[in-house]
Amino acid sequence: MPDDGASQAQTTWPLVKFSFKVMWDGAELIFQEVTGLSSETQIIEYRGGSSPVYSTVKMPGIQKFSNITLKKGIFKGDKALWEKYNKIKMNTYKRESIVISLLDEAQGIAMSWTLKNAFPCKITVTDMKSDANEIAVESMEVAHEGLTQS
Repeated sequence: MPDDGASQAQTTWPLVKFSFKVMWDGAELIFQEVTGLSSETQIIEYRGGSSPVYSTVKMPGIQKFSNITLKKGIFKGDKALWEKYNKIKMNTYKRESIVISLLDEAQGIAMSWTLKNAFPCKITVTDMKSDANEIAVESMEVAHEGLTQS
């Protein structure tokens, strides 16, 4: 029986992690690395005093979201991260949603994560070393109040 290609099952491959985009306040910002996309549910342990079982019952508690770290190369005259960071003044910063999208082979959005009520909480300038052979990278840590996937 000849193989015409039509009878072959389509192979599905996992997504690659090096193709992504970050949308912050309606604008796309280019980053080299995004880390910290995680959510954790704290555990509540409880045991009633009259329980015949001498161990605790575990229940889900409050959710906790880690801060996200965004890293990018430093370009001459690029002040986008510093301008966002300098807007923080005594809880008057307008919190925004940040959408981080993993892209497929055609650069379409395969899946996205949305950070709710996000704001920058730390900025780090590159380490400087006279004999280094690498680009200058700055990083920003972003706090948020929720992580959803779509």
